[in-house]
Amino acid sequence: MNKLRSIIILLTILWHLGAVAQSNIRIIATSDVHGNYLPYDFIYQKPWEGGLSRVATYVKEQRKALGEENVLLLDNGDILQGQPTAYYYNYMDSAEHFCASALNYLRYDVGGIGNHDVETGHAVYDRWVRQCHFPMVCANAIDTKTGKTYWKPYTIVERNGVRIAVLGLLTPAIPQWLPENLWAGLRFEDMVVTARQWMPILREKEKADIVVGLFHSGVGSATAVGQLKENASLQVARQVPGFDVIFCGHDHRAANIQIVNVAGDTVVVLNPGANAFNIAQADITVNKKVNVKGEIVKIETLVPDADYLSFFKKQYDTVNAFTQEKIGRLETRLETRSAYFGSSAFIDLIHDMQLQLTKADLSFAAPLSLDATIEPGYIRVSDMFNLYKFENLLYTMSLSGKEIKNYLEYSYDKWVRTMDSSRDTMLYFRKNAEKISEPWQRLQNVSYNFDCAGGLIYTVDLRKTKGQRITIKRFADGRNFDLDAKYKVAVNSYRGNGGGGLLTEGAGIAKDSLSSRILWSTERDLRYYLMQTIRAEGTLCPKAKNEWKFIPASWVKKARLRDERILFQ
Repeated sequence: MNKLRSIIILLTILWHLGAVAQSNIRIIATSDVHGNYLPYDFIYQKPWEGGLSRVATYVKEQRKALGEENVLLLDNGDILQGQPTAYYYNYMDSAEHFCASALNYLRYDVGGIGNHDVETGHAVYDRWVRQCHFPMVCANAIDTKTGKTYWKPYTIVERNGVRIAVLGLLTPAIPQWLPENLWAGLRFEDMVVTARQWMPILREKEKADIVVGLFHSGVGSATAVGQLKENASLQVARQVPGFDVIFCGHDHRAANIQIVNVAGDTVVVLNPGANAFNIAQADITVNKKVNVKGEIVKIETLVPDADYLSFFKKQYDTVNAFTQEKIGRLETRLETRSAYFGSSAFIDLIHDMQLQLTKADLSFAAPLSLDATIEPGYIRVSDMFNLYKFENLLYTMSLSGKEIKNYLEYSYDKWVRTMDSSRDTMLYFRKNAEKISEPWQRLQNVSYNFDCAGGLIYTVDLRKTKGQRITIKRFADGRNFDLDAKYKVAVNSYRGNGGGGLLTEGAGIAKDSLSSRILWSTERDLRYYLMQTIRAEGTLCPKAKNEWKFIPASWVKKARLRDERILFQ
């Protein structure tokens, strides 16, 4: 009997020791919040789903239910651009950034850097990082002067005796999109190479029990080859053993994927999508082995946290007053839908502004909002964020006539298909586009790369194939257009740095030669100059100039009725 009792006591002790040794940790991650710090859309002046105020509600519930020590909160970048809330505190107010205040209020544990954060420029993101009360991690952004990482490469967080390493990585494709002055003194290294470099340090030197990837890079493909991939999270998960869970972002596509890496271990890869409509959540159990269960949790319908809203009422009032400012009057309706089927008043307004600022021979521009409308009446600051989504600078670049034609051929090849008759679709849609829920995903290529030219008279023949569609007749002012001549071209900085491939793959200019083609650049973003132009004009009555057109016109008329139904439903 005594022997049996001793065995029972021993088993009980061992069971308790096992229970104590087990740790349960919940990691919650946001990504691509894009300025949505409040449950209000200051662009369209209406309530908004998602956002940090709902993250506050969810995180408060989790901390209460699981205990503060068992919850880890991460953000994965692209949080400083998108809504006027971010723009105002980026450029209009040098006090503590609303974003830093909000993340500190929510007690984030670790943050990551996104390409749109870098897009704000050193003065903005360096100030923001200093104001955040938690480490910002990024291992593949290197300071060219020191050869060391510009931000901390990783951080170690301890929870209930468990050492959690969080390694940050950023899409290395930034130089393809952004002017060098915004990331001066940095270089961006390949994600797979960087992860391999740091993994032994995390596992062997730091003795991490859990290794977490915080990657501002999309899911991409696990089998993709080549370095400097924009979306390489699955590549890292598959090729670099040692990660338990990877939180990714950048491409706005929610994902919960399990990858078997080259060592035969399973890695959970989570992407919450954009605007904090969802959070990515990993429940991790540590008991000799590490077990991870991933989940994408929808939070867009949660009630915003009342304490959060009360704490940030001053910021709400400040941004609301800024966006409600009247800067002019509009006599006619402006919209982007017509821009897909020919010359449009909206795009021509952009062309006019770009040509006025640069004194260039011609201008390139695209509809940066898929489906934007401004009704006649007062034009407010908020409307500028509707019409012009991004903080691009404006360049004047030198291009030959042949490069200009090839640029346009490339743009329209991504935009329209070759039609055999008026019964065919005109826009280049994905297969079964009508069944795709998101309008922007119905197009084979993104609409913000559909550049047309202003100041140039030309036609686009829908019956012709790739490279044969464009016929340039002359400049709008009557000058002859010469394929062998050099011209000054107005283009935004995203395009001027190679974004969309129109200058590199289309015009055939080597990527490393683009900077030598830049003759001049604005100091402020295009949205700022658009606001200044409207203030100076006072009243606008923009009209389509019809400098270019699709032909045959009868085919376009029929196709537009059909294609608008498919695209916008």
